[in-house]
Amino acid sequence: MPGWFDAGVNLFSERFAQDRDAVVQRAQQNHIRELLLISSDLAESYQNSGYCQTATTLYCTAGVHPHQASSVTEGWVEELQLLLRQPAVVAVGECGLDFNRNFSAPEQQIQVFDLQLALAIQQKKPVYLHERDAFSTQISLLKKHSGLTGIAHCFTGDRSELKAYLDLGLYIGITGWLCDEKRGQNLMDAIRYLPLDRLILETDAPFLLPKTMAPKPKSSRNEPVYLPQIAAQFAKLTGHDLDDIALNSRKNSLGLFQITADEYSL
Repeated sequence: MPGWFDAGVNLFSERFAQDRDAVVQRAQQNHIRELLLISSDLAESYQNSGYCQTATTLYCTAGVHPHQASSVTEGWVEELQLLLRQPAVVAVGECGLDFNRNFSAPEQQIQVFDLQLALAIQQKKPVYLHERDAFSTQISLLKKHSGLTGIAHCFTGDRSELKAYLDLGLYIGITGWLCDEKRGQNLMDAIRYLPLDRLILETDAPFLLPKTMAPKPKSSRNEPVYLPQIAAQFAKLTGHDLDDIALNSRKNSLGLFQITADEYSL
């Protein structure tokens, strides 16, 4: 059976509060070899890094989401520096810009994002990027910091945005958005231009349950165990072999996050 790496799990979502350990166990029992837990602020970064100590196949990000940018307190950069030294913390983020809802003022978002980009270079960590309705500003900031590596988490853009990220050497995170015929048409077109050596698969669980699932689970909650459903849709739209998708996505994840595994093979 293929081995998988789920590069996006919101494990401390309230929707996992009752069965968090069981969700991880189901994933492991179904060949999801590694999970990357996403952090949205420093408090969740501590939660995730602590939980990762329960298994050697769990990793996490540490950082500040744009929604939380206005909530940072004095000394947050130094605190994040310490978090990034934890063995399980493999990326800076989820960080970026979100001008759709502006839960934090754009100026504050830009400042907090800029500091995290600089910190990623300093700490030699990839960035775990969020972007919504702020693409041009985000690209400008990324270009300002040469030497960055990272992933465009939950990419939902079009072909031109995909090319811009690829030109910066970034990886592209593909989620269940690809399985949504109503919202995912631009993405369905764009992924035809996504080479396998830049593909990373992620569920973004508990969000974005793949709508192509049949039968659908009684709950609308997404889980890491459903990651192959996204891969199957990617295979259907691109013609790539499912095993090649699994192998490349996992290899790319391990490489980007600087994780040493016993093997890359299936």
